[in-house]
Amino acid sequence: MAVKHTETKEIHKGSKGGVTGCGFDTTVNPENWVNTSESITCDKDGCKN
Repeated sequence: MAVKHTETKEIHKGSKGGVTGCGFDTTVNPENWVNTSESITCDKDGCKN
């Protein structure tokens, strides 16, 4: 599953309502996060590997 930050358009590993692979908490400002099936674009540890 992937989650997209609507302001930066960056796609992270994870899902809305949890924590991304690189550590962003999607429960903080949840309106800025949407679940997506797009490819992950974040290259930080935890998301890309």
